[in-house]
This record gives sequence, C-alpha cells and structure tokens, in this order.
Amino acid sequence: MLGPVILAASRSDRMRRLISAAPVTKQVVDRFIPGESVDDIVPIIDQLTGRGLELTMDVVGEDITTPEQATAARDAYLALIDRLRELGLGERVEMSVKLSMFGQALDGGHELALANVRPVVEAAAAIGTTVTLDAEDHTTLDSMFAIHEELRKDFPQTGCVIQAYLFRTEADARRLAAAGSRVRLVKGAYKEPAEVAYQQKHEIDKAYVRILGTLMEGEGYPMVGSHDPRLISIAQELARRAGRKPDEYEFQMLYGIRGDEHLRLAAEGHRMRVYTAYGTDWYGYFMRRLAEKPANLRFFLRSMLSKG
Repeated sequence: MLGPVILAASRSDRMRRLISAAPVTKQVVDRFIPGESVDDIVPIIDQLTGRGLELTMDVVGEDITTPEQATAARDAYLALIDRLRELGLGERVEMSVKLSMFGQALDGGHELALANVRPVVEAAAAIGTTVTLDAEDHTTLDSMFAIHEELRKDFPQTGCVIQAYLFRTEADARRLAAAGSRVRLVKGAYKEPAEVAYQQKHEIDKAYVRILGTLMEGEGYPMVGSHDPRLISIAQELARRAGRKPDEYEFQMLYGIRGDEHLRLAAEGHRMRVYTAYGTDWYGYFMRRLAEKPANLRFFLRSMLSKG
C-alpha cells in the first residue's frame, strides 16, 4: 500500500526539499491549491460561487514551531474574512482550520490554540459564516473536541470533523449528532497505528456508512466529505430514509477532484461545498491528497515523467 509510505514522506524534510525542487511540482500542486495569497484566491471564490457552489477555505500550513507563527496563521484567516466581508460572500464561504496551525502542539498549546482560533470564529460570525475545526492525528483529538465544545458555548454553529477510520469515531458521532451541531465526516488522511484505526479500505468504508447513518438519524447537520460515488449514493439514501430535506445536509469535496460531480450535485439541488486550500506551505496538504487516492498519485507521476 502506497498510502502509508506517502504519509510518512509528508513528514520528511528530505522529501519535502526533493519534491519542492522538481520543476513540474508547482503546476501539479496548482490542481489542488489554486493560489498562495488572498488576492490569488478571490477569482476562484467568485468563479465557484457563481456556479452555485459553496466553499470552505483552508489556509495551508501545519508545521508551527513558534507562537509568532501561530499568531501569523490567525492573522491570515482574519485577512481572508475581511476580504469575504468586502465581497459580501459571508453566507457562501466558511473557513476550515487546523488547530496545529494555531499552536496546539506548542507548550501550553491547548490554551494558545483556543486563544488564537476564537477571534477567527468571532470574525466569521460577524459576516454571517462559521468555522469548522479540522481533525488531525488521533493524539490531538481530545484537545480539538474540548476547544470545539468551548467555542460552541458562544458560537453554536462552529463545526468539527470526525474520521471514519478511527475506532473511537462511532462513539464521537453519537455524542455529536445533537441539535445544532455541524459535523463533517471524512475517511481520514493521517498515518494511524492499527491500535487506534482500521487499516483496510473495506473496513473504513463500512465504518463510514455506519457513522453517516448515525449522523443522518441525529438532530445535527451532517457534512458528507467524500468523492466516492458509492458513498455519495448511500448518503442520499440515508438522508431520504431519515426524512432530511436537501438543505438539511451537504456534500463536501476537495478543489481539483471530481469538479464535474461538484456541478452535478449542485444542479440537482444539493448543497455542495468545495474545500479550497491556498497558501505557501502546501507540502503536507499536497502529500495527503496523493495518499488518499491512487489516481492522484498517478496524475502526479505522469506529470513528472511527461515534463522530465
């Protein structure tokens, strides 16, 4: 299985230097990360919202080593929110944040991440949108869920992400499937040990369906994070059985993957949100996209060979 190898490479400084230096890398990265600055990304936001899509924006960069970097990450999101306010797009565009980017892994990181993310959540609420806390590796989740719970006291629309491959997630889903909650379900994209996570695709898929059923039957707002046609069909059937209307759940897919499907779902009346990342520290995000799906890796390798 290449996925675990690629995920290990995502933590390698040597591989980062090698891949970053490859002449073809930037044009391939642009498929998934269409800009480095707010100015770069505004035309993309205009284009996608103009096609009836909604977005969740991720300023990439997780390898924070100083409090100053965490503050800069906070400020990058505040600049994005300010631009969305100017464009009048608050209701169509939300934010996704990784708490590691806000200093979660530093000394006193839980309190630091909460202090940095709260102004972002406040600013998002002021323009009519919200923030979803992305899940990372399993060692960070208790802190993430505690911050999520704290933020929801003042901003109940704050969302969070759960990952189907973790054994704990079925219990987390039952707890989170409450009125007013917003929960994105994904398969999972970090290298996790067999002690805490399913390792086989069929096991992960079965867990995904079980967990999605819990969310659809609950009182919260499920966000279906998948590109898998079979899981998308199952999600529609589970929503129908639960009596959910099209505006009572949504689909989410990554920018650069299955763009035609984004438009098809939106045209059918579904809420379709595109997870769109931008920024200069793209390496970790890019490597996880390669690890998630063999087709992404094949695309990258073909591009490198054709340009070599």
